[in-house]
Amino acid sequence: MISQLKQGDTGMENLIYLDNGATSYPKPDEVYTFMDSFYRSFGVNPGRSGYDLCMETGALVDTTRKMLADFFNGNDPNRLCFSYNSTDALNLIIFGMLKQGDHAITTTLEHNPVLRPLYHQNKFNDVAVDYIPFDANGFVEPDDIKQKIKANTRLVIVNHASNVIGTIQPVEAIGRICREYGVPFAIDASQSAGKIPIDIEQLHIDVVAFTGHKSLLGPTGIGGLYVSEGVNIRHTRAGGTGVRSADRMHLEEYPYRLEYGTGNIVGIAGLHAGLKWITERGIDSIHHHEMKLTRMLRDGLSELDGVSLHCQDDLVDHIGVISFNIDGMEALNTGTLLDGEYNIACRTGLHCAPLVHDQLGTAQIGGSVRIGIGPFNIEDHIKTAIEAIAEIVDFQKKK
Repeated sequence: MISQLKQGDTGMENLIYLDNGATSYPKPDEVYTFMDSFYRSFGVNPGRSGYDLCMETGALVDTTRKMLADFFNGNDPNRLCFSYNSTDALNLIIFGMLKQGDHAITTTLEHNPVLRPLYHQNKFNDVAVDYIPFDANGFVEPDDIKQKIKANTRLVIVNHASNVIGTIQPVEAIGRICREYGVPFAIDASQSAGKIPIDIEQLHIDVVAFTGHKSLLGPTGIGGLYVSEGVNIRHTRAGGTGVRSADRMHLEEYPYRLEYGTGNIVGIAGLHAGLKWITERGIDSIHHHEMKLTRMLRDGLSELDGVSLHCQDDLVDHIGVISFNIDGMEALNTGTLLDGEYNIACRTGLHCAPLVHDQLGTAQIGGSVRIGIGPFNIEDHIKTAIEAIAEIVDFQKKK
């Protein structure tokens, strides 16, 4: 199989896609089909007039809103607000919940959509931020967060599942601490939503931010956040809402409070179809499939002398993400060989999570190679990847 991939067609039909941590690909056929048919038939502005077509479009938006609220076990669909992606949602949270002189707590596992808004808040609004490191296994200790809570702590925000090392953080314990101290708790569910169940009531989560194009199997350009009752996020923008147009100020009630202008209707349609596909097959079944392949990959790579794995000793409380380095080889060069010689697509670099690589010690070597497993990967993909990496290791040793 390796030799065929080297010598044969390197077109998309033979691509082994292992970059599902960046975006899921391919999508279910039902997503492509529904997006096309819906947009052709109902691609108008929803709820902004009384004619049937716009009402049908609005109904799809409302139905998807309720589906997502139920998915997170939220009790009010109107508090499910659509955004362009999780970056957009996280900006709404961080700039809408923190003000000058506040204190926030986060972790070194965070992605730049959390880090950069916090850096901006620190620089321009004197928001103090504590960054909690992860342990040798890739997990944050909840008591470390507890120790940092102050009288002016207004937000704890944590990456639910790391996009670099795949560890699922103990958010239930963190959420319980936040409830005890009356501090709002938000999670970045970019990697976890669609891979593992997220029950905001059970996990004591106040706000969850998600994207549609990763494990929810929708398209790019759509995401959102669910805001629990009792938590209010200031609107940092203003614009059209399609209702109460005479009001001079942006509306206070949800979902309009955090939605601005015409939404991504075809994106919502794709998210609707992706969520339906996940629900029909069962999120636990999908996760079991992905973790079976992840263990197979971890076991294969761990047998290779010259490959370093990061926080993969125990795959309990993990999603299907593996990060590794080949000794003496920059991550970019490994990824280039996997692509050019074996038609395997993966992700190299710092993965927009520089503090993770600072702590792992991989920042100075260009980060790591990340493999992200998705629902459409199969055992042959993993076998081929292991064989390819083994050949690259042998090549590196002979240099």
